[in-house]
Amino acid sequence: MVVALLWGVALLNYLDRQMLSTMKPAMQGDIRDLESAANFGRLMAAFLWIYGLTSPIAGLVADRVSRKWLITASLVVWSAVTLGMGFARDFETLYLLRAIMGVSEALYIPAGLALIADYHPGPTRSLAVGIHMTGLYAGQALGGFGATIAQGISWQRTFQAFGLVGVLYGAVLAFGLREHPGARGPTGGPGRAGGAMGLRSVAESLSTLLGTVPFWAILFCFMAPSFPGWATKNWLPTLFSQSLGLDMPRAGPVATITIAASSFAGVVSGGLLADRWIARNLRGRIYTSAIGLGLTVPALGVMGLGAGAGAAIGGAILFGVGFGMFDANNMPILCQFVSRRHRAAGYGLLNMAGVFAGAQVTRLLGASTDAGRLGRDFAFLAVPVAIALVLQLAVLRPRTADRDED
Repeated sequence: MVVALLWGVALLNYLDRQMLSTMKPAMQGDIRDLESAANFGRLMAAFLWIYGLTSPIAGLVADRVSRKWLITASLVVWSAVTLGMGFARDFETLYLLRAIMGVSEALYIPAGLALIADYHPGPTRSLAVGIHMTGLYAGQALGGFGATIAQGISWQRTFQAFGLVGVLYGAVLAFGLREHPGARGPTGGPGRAGGAMGLRSVAESLSTLLGTVPFWAILFCFMAPSFPGWATKNWLPTLFSQSLGLDMPRAGPVATITIAASSFAGVVSGGLLADRWIARNLRGRIYTSAIGLGLTVPALGVMGLGAGAGAAIGGAILFGVGFGMFDANNMPILCQFVSRRHRAAGYGLLNMAGVFAGAQVTRLLGASTDAGRLGRDFAFLAVPVAIALVLQLAVLRPRTADRDED
């Protein structure tokens, strides 16, 4: 039930942020500043910088308060922001709303994944996380229809409709979602740390996480694939539009559905494989993640430098499968090195590093698009992924399948 309910939240999380990437042509007739790809890159990057800065705070908060109410509140706020974007009339208003969305959406992922990890120890953890991740991919795919829907009912009503859906789903969470009965805050109590004790527990969490070499390795191995991960979310529709000669209302759905469907296959297969492999080898989840990263390296080259529909779609499928296998195992691998008391904080730091990488690559690819070299720079993103793959295999050597059972 928890995975099912959070699947819907994950869908809305990516749907609301992804729609903007394909609705630029529909919106620029009313908001002229969006005619510049560099300005559009700034708008997308604003969300990512705020999201990244908030992520570690979100993780620390999620380790200390009710994750049910944190998740519910964040959903309602970002949905209200989505609704408000339908009333925006200038670039400055959109910029402010995207910044607010960055804060509210950052509160969700660390809390949601930590809650799933609590409910799914041992042999179901990677699959449960993977199934949850399919919600993100479904939202990404549906977001690709933003331009198509906007053609029929206007971009303003598109934002307003999906924002209202999210606010109503918040009521479903309030009645249906349950905190894990064994959840404990970092001070050992049933959820909340305050005052000086709260400050000490924050310092303890950060020193515990940042004082270990494996966590730094996990941090880099999460950040490096985030360069192409965010590039596909924000710029793949544009790359498909250029390489396939399609207008954005058609290129958007083709790009996002291709990535989402292949990523769905990747997280499910990667979750099943990792859960079985770890029963025989403590590095099973790490090996599964490494296989996924290995698939993304040639995929980026094919997508960026190949010609025609076969290269674009084939590369996107290979990338989606590989990234899905990697994505399904990030929190489960973290659980092998970090105890339950610090997992949300740990994932918040990972999210910050990944999102900062995404903000940087989003801005750079905006300039690349204006300069006509989007495909070449897309292929170059395979380099940091290859480095992460080597580091992951060389450094990460867990002693247990779950740190709390060590």
